[in-house]
Amino acid sequence: MTAQEIPRAEWLRFLDEFSRAHEGWLVTIEERDPRGLARELARDVPLSGISAELHGEEAHEIAVIAGPRDAEWTHRIADPARLWINRTPEGAQEGIETESAGGVRTIIRFRSAVLPETVDGMLQP
Repeated sequence: MTAQEIPRAEWLRFLDEFSRAHEGWLVTIEERDPRGLARELARDVPLSGISAELHGEEAHEIAVIAGPRDAEWTHRIADPARLWINRTPEGAQEGIETESAGGVRTIIRFRSAVLPETVDGMLQP
């Protein structure tokens, strides 16, 4: 796996494009505290979208919306400090990862890491 950090100035555009490209993909969402203790928040739920709320140039929170259409829920990441895209050695996106100012990491992983263009038009939200 390789991780590429997304510059803060690109978060809104990146998350909008990421959400459109991966809407409906099954994700597992995990949170890790600064000591490395992990807890799974959701497993194999459809992704609706991920967005950032900004105040000026600072990101106030990132919201991850997931779950079946009739039972969607939102996981809010307060005071995000960093954002990465994780890729396989072949370049397929595995998911994204955030780190809050307090050191909590949220990992959003796809069930299957594939290049989005190989499934274009195959998923129906």
